[in-house]
Order: sequence, then C-alpha cells, then structure tokens
Amino acid sequence: METRSGATAPLPKYKCHKEVFALKIGAIEFDEEGIATLAVEDPFVTIILAKSVSERFKKAIGENYDDAGYYVVYEDGYHSWSPTKAFEEGYTKM
Repeated sequence: METRSGATAPLPKYKCHKEVFALKIGAIEFDEEGIATLAVEDPFVTIILAKSVSERFKKAIGENYDDAGYYVVYEDGYHSWSPTKAFEEGYTKM
C-alpha cells in the first residue's frame, strides 16, 4: 500500500471471527428523500432503512448498483453494507 509520503509499507492482516446477521440484497431503490428500500433474496420481508443508514449505504455503494451486496447487522446493532465477494469470502452461513 502506498502512503502519502510515497513510501510503501505493508498493513497488518486480520481474520474475521465475528458472527453477524445478514441478508443478500436482490435490489436497492432510493426514493427522492434518499431513503433506501432493500428487496432481499432470502424469503424475508422488504427492508426500509432509516435515513442515516440509507445515506451510509448510498455512500458505500456509490453509483455501482451491479453488486447489491449484503445487508449486515452486527451484534451491537450497527447496520452496514458489504460487497458480495468480500462478504462471501469472509462469512459462512450458519
């Protein structure tokens, strides 16, 4: 990884050992107010996110909707988004 000074230095490597709740997203739609609605692939309900979570999702996803990714909820209640490849390489369904 290149630093601001132009020098290169390896970053420490970590292995994930968390248990999370997650749903694979089939589609994401943002309304005119920026609220996200998630249609998930698993047989659950559609999820409508709070504005603050919606804003984090939109920032994380950017303009690339090719990978809807995963909706992830950590034990402390934090809601997040993860790209499909990164999630599936790091987590196994229990």
